[in-house]
Amino acid sequence: MASSPDVPSTGNTPENPGSSNPSQAPHAAGHTVGGDRRGRVRARRAAVMAVPATLVAAGLAVLTAQGALGVQFAISGMPFTVTATELNGTGFEQFGSLDNMAEGSPNAGDTGGQVLVVTSAIRNATLTKLCQSVDLGGTNLLITAGSGAQKVSASDLTTDSTELSGDAAFNNIEIGNDASTLNKARAKGPIGVFSQQADTVRIANLRQTNYATTAGVFKLPGLKLRFSDSGC
Repeated sequence: MASSPDVPSTGNTPENPGSSNPSQAPHAAGHTVGGDRRGRVRARRAAVMAVPATLVAAGLAVLTAQGALGVQFAISGMPFTVTATELNGTGFEQFGSLDNMAEGSPNAGDTGGQVLVVTSAIRNATLTKLCQSVDLGGTNLLITAGSGAQKVSASDLTTDSTELSGDAAFNNIEIGNDASTLNKARAKGPIGVFSQQADTVRIANLRQTNYATTAGVFKLPGLKLRFSDSGC
């Protein structure tokens, strides 16, 4: 699936929350690896800590942990949009992290192949009228599901997002946890990293910009895949 444009997980440190070592992350061809880039990357890493708190204040949150169940692959670097008229979940966790692109990715730009994300984990989730689209340049790959009587369902769902909006409600929310102590979903983050968790989450009119999604089980009733002039 499917929280700011600069908002880009098993035994990580706060400077290495992704599945691969950021110090070994690929760098875009034609760019110099110098002090300026290292400074930008460090500044972005520091910004990760503040992102989840900002999202809570805005009442917009539906993403979470890249620890035990986070992204374990090199992302393409192509964002995709996810929308749903409603998401309901039990066992919710959330914190900031970094995703890394494959070496030599043409989408790396001047970021060194890294994307700052807000990572979210939900133990069990249902989504109504799910839509996912990827802009391929001139056309969109469009996927829809859950528009009928049956809803889309997922277990051990994680999403890595840079933007999220909707109307959110939480039950028994805890804000300011150490990410390594999370216990609502099957994910843990790096020690010393700010996080939050809740027993349940509901988001109406959900809209996300994601870079990665994983799930233990993902059921898509009424699945339709097609090319379209417009996205979600």
